[in-house]
Amino acid sequence: MKAQLIGMADEKYRKFSSALIPNIDNVLGVRLPELRKLAKQIAKGDWRTYLEQAENDYFEEVMLQGMVIGCVKTDIEEILRFTAAFVPRIDNWSVCDSFCAGLKAVKTNRRRVWEFLQPYLASEQEYEIRFGVVMLLDYYIEEEYIDRVLELLDHTKRDRYYVRMAVAWAISVCFVKLPERTTAYLESCALDDFTYNKALQKITESYRADPETKQRIRGMKRE
Repeated sequence: MKAQLIGMADEKYRKFSSALIPNIDNVLGVRLPELRKLAKQIAKGDWRTYLEQAENDYFEEVMLQGMVIGCVKTDIEEILRFTAAFVPRIDNWSVCDSFCAGLKAVKTNRRRVWEFLQPYLASEQEYEIRFGVVMLLDYYIEEEYIDRVLELLDHTKRDRYYVRMAVAWAISVCFVKLPERTTAYLESCALDDFTYNKALQKITESYRADPETKQRIRGMKRE
């Protein structure tokens, strides 16, 4: 598999992709649509053996493993076992966010996955927390969960950049989907100034917020 990925590498794309993920230096330059195509092929075969034996030398090797977990057809408990084994391999925002977006089995197993996510949201590790936060924004910003989501976002450990950015992003999505509940939260939240102001910025950048709302949100900025 390593040789196959090396053969798929594109030097121009490697430079472009590397610039977007400044904290890693092991990018080959394989385009994501090609990785997704390969993941679907693997998921149709002996994917368990692949996941158990896959190496982690390159960014694309880790990204591919996450994509395969998202593609496989099995029960939620097995998916969560492989997810638990995979999360410690996450060391950048790109793998984290792509992996979360691909876990479509969450949609029919929200209660079970909610329980599974709690230790990650209480973690001390930057990308474990980001994994939990991005899972919340991908699958749980709805009426049933919004109050619990906002409470968790308010209490996550936010001393690392990629956690702060994920929390700000999540709050902006909360606002777009449930503006009244999120506005009430913002008026009394315990967010640090950076995360709070970044959340407001992301709200004002959303095409789904009207000009009047954006002006009001700008007026909430902390100095």
